[in-house]
Amino acid sequence: MKPANIIISVVGAIIRVALIVLAVYVVYRGALLCYDYGYRIFTEPAMSSGEGRTVTVAVTEDMSASDIGHLLENKGLIRDSKLFVLQYYLSEYLKDVKPGIFELSTSMTVEEMMEVMSLDEDDDDETDQKTGK
Repeated sequence: MKPANIIISVVGAIIRVALIVLAVYVVYRGALLCYDYGYRIFTEPAMSSGEGRTVTVAVTEDMSASDIGHLLENKGLIRDSKLFVLQYYLSEYLKDVKPGIFELSTSMTVEEMMEVMSLDEDDDDETDQKTGK
């Protein structure tokens, strides 16, 4: 066997091993990312504990879940707008979020924010009547 053929075979084997290692690394990192997002969808805590900071947010009719997520992230109410989109599509409030101006707090979870944004004004009035406010 010629030395050139041996060198080509060794280099080819090294390249194949490197590609396999790279593929395993990419799959591993992807699995970690998917697990992290999957876990955070249901366990993401509020931005702050205690009373938190109240922020006024205006949601319009033409806003998508992504737009709302970006708005909430820019206002400091959530950490990740992409995670909000996943939480929105997997929540019971899918298609229930209504346009309006809402008072949200950094101490609220995403589910609590979606609940506030999905309440009708009539529901809000009934809640106020029940609590005596």
